[in-house]
Amino acid sequence: MAAKDTAVAALKKADQTASAAVGSLRRDASKGSAKTAIARTGVLSAHVLGFDTQRAMVRLWTTTVRGNAAGRSTPKAEFQSVTVTLAWEANDWKLKGSSVSDGLVAPIDARQASNLPGDFSDYIPAAAEDPVLSGRDTPGGFPAPYGRNEHGARTAAVEATILYGDPRFFCDQDWRHRMLAATAASSTLRSVTSDTDSTARLVMENRGVGADGRGADGSELITRTAALATRAISYSDRAASVELWTASVGGVAGKDETQRPQVAYLRMTVDLVWEDGTWKTTAVTPSEPLVPSPPATQEADTAESFAEVGGVSDAPAPAPA
Repeated sequence: MAAKDTAVAALKKADQTASAAVGSLRRDASKGSAKTAIARTGVLSAHVLGFDTQRAMVRLWTTTVRGNAAGRSTPKAEFQSVTVTLAWEANDWKLKGSSVSDGLVAPIDARQASNLPGDFSDYIPAAAEDPVLSGRDTPGGFPAPYGRNEHGARTAAVEATILYGDPRFFCDQDWRHRMLAATAASSTLRSVTSDTDSTARLVMENRGVGADGRGADGSELITRTAALATRAISYSDRAASVELWTASVGGVAGKDETQRPQVAYLRMTVDLVWEDGTWKTTAVTPSEPLVPSPPATQEADTAESFAEVGGVSDAPAPAPA
């Protein structure tokens, strides 16, 4: 991952960061071990600060959940702002450096109560994997075909879930229909299109926004979905079912604090079939929440603050406009 001239420094910094995280995890896990640790991070937005063909700088808004499934207390959520500097080297983007600061803090949805530590056991290292994006897209702007293997099915599930959380999913009917045509199985395309059209209209009405994602007062719809981890429920070369642990942020960036974006931690089940040389979804279904404790020392930010992560350009979705 690291560029040649920064590899040694990057390794040293990573070791220091890991050591600090391990120390924090151990303080809460008198009965636990590394095998029962919970350490998952999801990307909620990605803002390009600078780019040319040789260098790039990207600021990420992330949520991290850390703790221990065998610990005394529920794993805790944190929000961070991570600035990553990259260099084009050996036909790939390599890490030059990174810095971390406190990020925007979205309050946890008031309807979600924190789970018990043992509830997180499905997402310990041996039970689940970190999410992976393909990084490839088609000329139409949607994810390129996936490999006919379990890794491909997991990647398809992650990218479909992120696309369902993209702001265009709610505000741009043409984009939503093209996205569904590219990702949904033919057997369910008509019904899922009808259902999602109804859902999108309801969200826009409830949030008081128009087709441009903005309210009459200039407020802006904020919707983001990050995948924290994945685990395969079933797999064959013709069909698969994948469970994702996700963090979804929804609300309005504006002066109305009652509309302030909130985060919901959900498990999502994505069912897929192999069709037309790729994995297509037959269902994307929310299931039981898996909710960490709120950030220990971070207060929730005002509704207006979330405007800085609004808009399509900041969405972490794997498909461009």
